[in-house]
Amino acid sequence: MFVVVSYDIPQDKRRRKVMKTLEGFGTRVQYSVFECRLKPQDLNKLYARLKALIEEKEDDVRFYLLCEQCVPRIGTLGRATVTPTMTYAIVG
Repeated sequence: MFVVVSYDIPQDKRRRKVMKTLEGFGTRVQYSVFECRLKPQDLNKLYARLKALIEEKEDDVRFYLLCEQCVPRIGTLGRATVTPTMTYAIVG
């Protein structure tokens, strides 16, 4: 499935940890936005890892799940491109 993950984390150290975790699951497309193509079990892993990193009362992490039929309908402007299908491996 195609998942867009965005985050707003005020503390630098936590924000870096979230960013590094997301790099293992998808492609950074903006400063705090990642596009990920994940199997359901990997989405669960990502969710659990991020939940363990954040402070619930301070941080904001959002998951936008799109079906594969919706992905071709994503609109972009400028130099933006949608992350292509790729194989990946979850490490750790």
